Parts: sequence; structure tokens; C-alpha cells
Amino acid sequence: MTDPTTNKQPNNPLHGVTLEKMLLELVDRYGWEEMGRQIEIRCFILDPSIASSLKFLRRTPWARAKVEALYLDMKYDTP
Repeated sequence: MTDPTTNKQPNNPLHGVTLEKMLLELVDRYGWEEMGRQIEIRCFILDPSIASSLKFLRRTPWARAKVEALYLDMKYDTP
């Protein structure tokens, strides 16, 4: 039997990165306006906030997947 506390995910680039951390870094880099252009969801376009975005993304898997993809693109984008 494996111990879940020792289960590592060495091949998962998002392991240990919270959704809030992703959003904060994306907003810092792109800003809400650009994020709303890249991922057309209302919580990025109309009165955006970290709290409202987290609430929406936690219940909407397709939108969360797009945010995760944008985050990975940002992190692994080599200029």
C-alpha cells in the first residue's frame, strides 16, 4: 500500500502551484485586460478580481484548464 503523503508528481509542472498563485502571476504579467482577450471569460472582463476569478475557476474545469495552459505558456516561454 502506498502512502499518499509521499506521493510525488515529478512530471507535473503544476504540482505545488496554487490556482491563486497562477492568477497572481498572470495578472502581474499580462493584466486583466489582456487575460480577458486571451481567455474570454466574464470574471476577467467585467469587474475582475482574484476572489471572483478563483470562485469561477474552481467550479468551471474548462476555464481552469485554459488558465493553467496560459500559465504554463508564460512559465516556459523562452524569449
